[in-house]
Amino acid sequence: MEWAPIRKSAAARAAANLGDYGRARAEFSWDAARFELFGLPGGGLNIAYEAVDRHASGPRRNRGALRWIDRHGEVFQLTYRDLAELSSRFANVLRELGVRRGEHVFTLLGRVPDLYVAVLGGLKAGCVVCPLFSAFGPEPIRQRLALGEATVLVTSPELHHRKVRAIAGSIPSLRHVLVTGAQAEPGTRALAPALAGVSPEFEICPTRPEDPALLHFTSGTTGTPKGALHVHEAVLAHHVTAGFALDLKPDDVFWCTADPGWVTGTSYGVIAPLSHGATLVSDEGDFDARRWYSVLASQRVTVWYTAPTALRMLMRQRHDLPAEYDLSALRFIASVGEPLNPEAVVWSQETLGLPVHDNWWQTETGAIMISNFAAHEIRPGSMGRPLPGIDVGLLQRGKNGRARVHDGRVTELTGAGQEGELALRPGWPSMFRTYWHDPDRYARAFADGWYLTGDIARRDPDGYYWFVGRADDVIESAGHLVGPFEVESALMAHAAVAEAGVIGTPDPVAGERVKAFVSLRDGHGPTEDLRLELLAFGRRALGAVAPKEIEFDQHLPHTRSGKVMRRLLKARELGLPEGDLSTVEGFS
Repeated sequence: MEWAPIRKSAAARAAANLGDYGRARAEFSWDAARFELFGLPGGGLNIAYEAVDRHASGPRRNRGALRWIDRHGEVFQLTYRDLAELSSRFANVLRELGVRRGEHVFTLLGRVPDLYVAVLGGLKAGCVVCPLFSAFGPEPIRQRLALGEATVLVTSPELHHRKVRAIAGSIPSLRHVLVTGAQAEPGTRALAPALAGVSPEFEICPTRPEDPALLHFTSGTTGTPKGALHVHEAVLAHHVTAGFALDLKPDDVFWCTADPGWVTGTSYGVIAPLSHGATLVSDEGDFDARRWYSVLASQRVTVWYTAPTALRMLMRQRHDLPAEYDLSALRFIASVGEPLNPEAVVWSQETLGLPVHDNWWQTETGAIMISNFAAHEIRPGSMGRPLPGIDVGLLQRGKNGRARVHDGRVTELTGAGQEGELALRPGWPSMFRTYWHDPDRYARAFADGWYLTGDIARRDPDGYYWFVGRADDVIESAGHLVGPFEVESALMAHAAVAEAGVIGTPDPVAGERVKAFVSLRDGHGPTEDLRLELLAFGRRALGAVAPKEIEFDQHLPHTRSGKVMRRLLKARELGLPEGDLSTVEGFS
């Protein structure tokens, strides 16, 4: 199905941070962009200083930095000066405990102020910070604490009791467990009195741009999680890309719905908005359509960064529900976490009065690499175009679906419409520096001067990139290479379909047969007539690459960040090992 481009008004183009795309790419350099950072007063670079302390000592010190909404809907605000003092207190607690520069501080918390204080305070102390998702079960937590050689864990009493207490003794490196609140149980220390008992002044460690700062675990299809290590200079990419891709400005009220336990929730849910001096909204509550619209309205959110899964859930609600809320402050919406289906872009334009701007990046890249921009037309279904300072290519693929490497060389595809492995030229500041204790895996991620993403994409004549699928997801059927995302998007254009997951199953003639798992919108039942209708709908939209089989499933497996897990669908369909399940929603 062809979707018409969404063009921007002259006023939107004039107000955008990134205006002339070609000129911006031609003139941009990371060396010049470094002058946007302040640097530590005594020399060096520290993420927490760029995000908080430089504002706390200037005219923005009394501006709201963190606006937190608790589960009951009560709103609390910390100014930049408040956040600077609290994070300095946390750094002093670490110093009092004898925690040394370079040691690893883990957080296992929901979206509560102590999480932001611990992340920023750990960075001030020169530690490597690793946020964990609070919904992990005990074994995924133990595994990451052990792999990441945790020295300190900051968690809540409830999470400690349910998930940490039984495993803490099995992690040799773990010396300190801090629990939020005023009460500690054996083996822990209460954070509130510890913070109250130390100074609000702290001299930030003189960290250098290349010093390790953040460790983010990302799950592979099999085996143990990968720990991607990032450095303090990553803040430059967080700052620059938030300006270009999210059109973020100092007076914005910014809401990133991603949990800080994931890379998005750290890069753009903590660091980037604070580096711009914006006000960051954080909601402790779970997803609920009315609650989310209420947050957007009551907090006068101007820039909203959310996930395709959340948008699809909003699309299931009454079409007139958004009209009950005053969303007039909202000026920019962006999406992250998985490719954005084109119907969500169009729904948002028609229902909210603003389109959703998709973008693409990975845990390893640390920041947005490809995006749709505020001043430029959106082509629904496209990831957009590379950001200034980011060089992107498509590489010819071999039989295994990945870039074909011959004698250490790869072949770049230059023509429009060709599909290849998406690859990036290293050199941006937030590129990961290694996989923790896995240098061989890190080396395999590069070839011939390219970082190999494992994603398959195509490029149109105007330089817009279109996601096809992960290399290990792409289906080869009767000589056709079928991208699951294209099939899923086509099925989701049907009024009955809420979500779809597409895999290939063995076929003795075609090689692989395209099979779709479909969840339905409210009001539609899984009937045989509807199944036949969807098969015909797919054939009309996709022709030869349409699904040959459709199975209804109202409980598609998702990662905790919202992606449909195709590999898990395939493993269950074929009776294969399911691999690492620690990031699966509902798994513990």
